[in-house]
Amino acid sequence: MTTVRTRIAPSPTGDPHVGTAYIALFNMCFARQHGGEFILRIEDTDQLRSTRESEQQIYDALRWLGIEWSEGPDVGGPHGPYRQSERGPIYQKYSAELVEKGHAFHCFCSAERLDKLRAEQMEAKQTPRYDGHCMHLSAEEVQQRLAAGEPNVVRMKVPSEGVCVVPDMLRGEVEIPWDRMDMQVLMKTDGLPTYFLANVVDDHLMGITHVLRGEEWLPSAPKLILLYEYFGWDKPQLCYMPLLRNPDKSKLSKRKNPTSITFYERMGFLPQAMLNYLGRMGWSMPDEREKFSLDEMIEHFDINRVSLGGPIFDLEKLSWLNGQWMRELSVEDFAAAAQKWAFNSNYLMQIAPHVQGRVETFSQIAPLASFFFAGGLNLDAKLFESKKLSADQVRQVMQLILWKLEALRQWEKDKITACIQAVVEHLELKLRDAMPLMFAAITGQASSVSVLDAMQILGPDLTRFRLRQAIELLGGVSKKENKEWEKLLASIA
Repeated sequence: MTTVRTRIAPSPTGDPHVGTAYIALFNMCFARQHGGEFILRIEDTDQLRSTRESEQQIYDALRWLGIEWSEGPDVGGPHGPYRQSERGPIYQKYSAELVEKGHAFHCFCSAERLDKLRAEQMEAKQTPRYDGHCMHLSAEEVQQRLAAGEPNVVRMKVPSEGVCVVPDMLRGEVEIPWDRMDMQVLMKTDGLPTYFLANVVDDHLMGITHVLRGEEWLPSAPKLILLYEYFGWDKPQLCYMPLLRNPDKSKLSKRKNPTSITFYERMGFLPQAMLNYLGRMGWSMPDEREKFSLDEMIEHFDINRVSLGGPIFDLEKLSWLNGQWMRELSVEDFAAAAQKWAFNSNYLMQIAPHVQGRVETFSQIAPLASFFFAGGLNLDAKLFESKKLSADQVRQVMQLILWKLEALRQWEKDKITACIQAVVEHLELKLRDAMPLMFAAITGQASSVSVLDAMQILGPDLTRFRLRQAIELLGGVSKKENKEWEKLLASIA
């Protein structure tokens, strides 16, 4: 009997996302329910955006929740390496095999030609797809161009007629027309694979039997299925999980909902409550109870109980559930959890040097430093009134700084300062024009301890959250402003 093996394969390109934890939880529960194995693989072929800091955050966030894996980059295993960036020769071998079998081909088309082709197809109201231009080059010409070192990608051949039947564990058989499929790039010009080739090769070599992934990947499933057929491999069973949604039914996004797992840890949510809430996303216990542990979820897990309606990620509901868990703790456990969260010596020692020189009695510590122990703040709009900047400029400065900080992966004081400095210099302002806005947003006060030190201590999640809160308080950012300011952001060094 085949051992059930599932996996999660996140990209280390940003904050660890609640959507990643949601898919990881369901993969782990499915594997454990069947006595199988759950593994973690890192998809870091995007060399520009992937960082080891982000990878470590993924491990820490999933472990905080109680999600564990039996194989992965950090724990090893018999199917390594588990980072795609370390598996280059493997993908080269299988890419060459597809070309040799006639299922794929080298494409030398320039970006300019592809852009022009796409524009023409869009204008003619056609589905944008590669036109097969390089598919018919002679073997001699291909070899000559390769020998000359001409930049190229490897594309897979895809039918243009008929339908592909995708067997989905939740929806049954889904028919997707082939004319919607592009001739997918499998190997990029930098010699690294795209998601499609790397996933199929890795899932096969790592013995993955069931793939539970987000439903946004369902439309491209035919290309994955076709690759299995080209290689002559048995494909895993496929399951496309419903996407998490904001309360307004839009796809979960950080502009409308905090999406970083570490944000919820930093806000003081209990990991068992967070995991419980993620387990309720589109799934329910047989007796419909709302509060259950991970062990109870695994014991009663049945993939057929997943509902296809987009599950709503609602912060108020999560807070209510967290309250239920907190009230069931013993007083001793409650105190211990609070201490571990923020009232521990490690955190207090970060704050103490900035407070000590500003107080004359211990009773002054709480009023001065209470923002270090808060989540969101009750902000006063008057704090953001500036003598130098207009109300629109205030929002613009804060939004640009927020965007710069969202891209910052190494959360250190000098790098935080550099982000703020880059924005104010580009706008031909002074640091003293922006810093009162930072004080107001981060501390809720006109002045306090060094706000740059405070931002480093609070960490990226709370800092960004408070900046978003402040911008919303001041009226938010319109779609037009968003577009204009994003262009401006691109020009800031």
